[in-house]
Amino acid sequence: MRTLVKVAINAAAIWVAAALLEGMTLADGFTTNSTKLVTALVVGALFGVVNALVRPLAKLLGLPFLVLTLGLFIFVINAAMLMLTSWLAGQLGFAFHIDRFWPTAVVGAAIVSVVSWVLGLIIDPDDERSDYRV
Repeated sequence: MRTLVKVAINAAAIWVAAALLEGMTLADGFTTNSTKLVTALVVGALFGVVNALVRPLAKLLGLPFLVLTLGLFIFVINAAMLMLTSWLAGQLGFAFHIDRFWPTAVVGAAIVSVVSWVLGLIIDPDDERSDYRV
């Protein structure tokens, strides 16, 4: 269940970033909301897989830059993960595209991070006490 919640959070965050940024498109040209929703959910799941498999290796390889920049290099890593998701989505035939790394992917990654964080605070899938809240 937590995995589905995380996929939905990723999908919503990517949807918000695509709505705010001109160079990021999600299901552009499709008229039905169900097609946009399915595309957002697939891209959210794909983004989760990329973050689970590739991001730890990228952080390990980028560790000297992370230390040198006091952690600011994580924005570059996050943007690279978003660009990789865009490329993979295109290869799989899903309509998600980012036109360039700077500033679209970097700002998009920041938006996705903030929206995911806020939605995670609201939904809180890891808290076992969430059933007792009003």
